[in-house]
Amino acid sequence: MAEPVQEELSALAAIFCGPHEWEVLSRSETDGTVFRIHTKAEGFMDADIPLELVFHLPVNYPSCLPGISINSEQLTRAQCVTVKEKLLEQAESLLSEPMVHELVLWIQQNLRHILNQPETGSGYEKCTFSTSTTVDDGLWITLLHLDHMRAKTKYVKTVEKWASDLRLTGRLMFMGKIILILLQGDRNNLKEYLILQKTSKVDVDSSGKKCKEKMISVLFETKVQTEHKRFLAFEVKEYSALDELQKEFETAGLKKLFSEFVLALVK
Repeated sequence: MAEPVQEELSALAAIFCGPHEWEVLSRSETDGTVFRIHTKAEGFMDADIPLELVFHLPVNYPSCLPGISINSEQLTRAQCVTVKEKLLEQAESLLSEPMVHELVLWIQQNLRHILNQPETGSGYEKCTFSTSTTVDDGLWITLLHLDHMRAKTKYVKTVEKWASDLRLTGRLMFMGKIILILLQGDRNNLKEYLILQKTSKVDVDSSGKKCKEKMISVLFETKVQTEHKRFLAFEVKEYSALDELQKEFETAGLKKLFSEFVLALVK
C-alpha cells in the first residue's frame, strides 16, 4: 500500500473514532482496501440523516476513482444512487490526491441541496451514472462464484434488485451445486455490487441467523471485448446439465472463460 494512502487511512481512523463510525472491511495487495464510515448529514428541515458510506480504494488509487456505496434507512435507493453519482462527480475533480475525507465533508455540506433537486427519487430513468475518465471507462464483465445459498428465494430477489438498481445485466446461473453470477455494466457499478454483496446480510447461516456472504470469489473480470455478447437484461436461469451451461457461455462469446474457470468448478 502506497504511503500516502496508508497515511490517509490512519487519518480517517483518527477522525472517525466514535463508536461504530469506522470499520475496515477488507485489505488486499491485489484488490485494495474496503472500509465503512458511519456519519450524518443535514437533510430536509435541518434534520440529520444517518449515512453509511463504503469506500473501496483500488491498488492504483488515488490515480483512479474509489468505489463508493451509499446506504441510509432514511433515503430511497434512488436517492442513494443519486448521492453516489454526485460524489463520484466530485471525486473526479480530486483525482491523484487522497480524497475520502474531502468527499465525506462535501456530502455533509451538500446532501440537502442534492435531495432538493427535482430529479432526486423520481426513478432510475433520470440517473446518469458517473463514469471515470481513467481506465475504468466502458463496459466491463465479471464472473462471480457463490459457494451456496441457504435462503435462496430471498437471496435471488436481493441479487435481482441490486442488478436493477445498478443497471447491471447478465445472468444468475444454477447448475447442480454450482452458482455463478455473470454481470455486465459500468465498472464502478460492478465495484459497488461487490461491496453490497460482501457487506450486506444476504443469506442465513446453519442456525437460520442472517449473515453476510463470506464464500464469494471473483473468477474473472475484464473489459467487454468485441466478441462478447451485450446482455440486454439480468435473468435467473437454471440448467439441468453442463452442456446447457456451456452453451450459455458460448452464445455469449465466453467459450474461453467457461473452459478456464467454470470447468474447474465441476472437477
